Amino acid sequence: MIFPKFPVLAVAGLLAFGTVAALAQDAFTPPATPEEAVALRQNLMKEDGGILRSAGNLTGAEAVAAMTKLRDNYSHIPALFPEGSIVGESEALPAIWENFDAFTAIADAGVAAAESGIAAAEAGDAAAYAAAIQALGGTCGQCHQQFRS
Repeated sequence: MIFPKFPVLAVAGLLAFGTVAALAQDAFTPPATPEEAVALRQNLMKEDGGILRSAGNLTGAEAVAAMTKLRDNYSHIPALFPEGSIVGESEALPAIWENFDAFTAIADAGVAAAESGIAAAEAGDAAAYAAAIQALGGTCGQCHQQFRS
């Protein structure tokens, strides 16, 4: 069977667009239990660490994707720390909930740094992209010093 070229390409393009759009959506579901919160945040932190370790070697679309994932992850951090979620293997300190505004300010700084990294990667500005990576790493250290055992 021979298919006309244009309709086949149009359908392929729509399928590809749908796949990209579905993958681009940040499908976050807040944790239902304290145990789930601990597991989700530990996985998120490990993922962020891995991204940050390799981010300096990325350029173009890969750099944008890495920074977008970091931005999305940082935006979810406050929701991953519901009160009472120091259970199991958690290294969270009670200071998180005693000073939740400072805790969320660090997460917000991470979101802003990632957004700067996205803009820098899109513009091809290697120096600004490197500065964004450094700022993100700084937020990790700042949070761990104050809020992690």
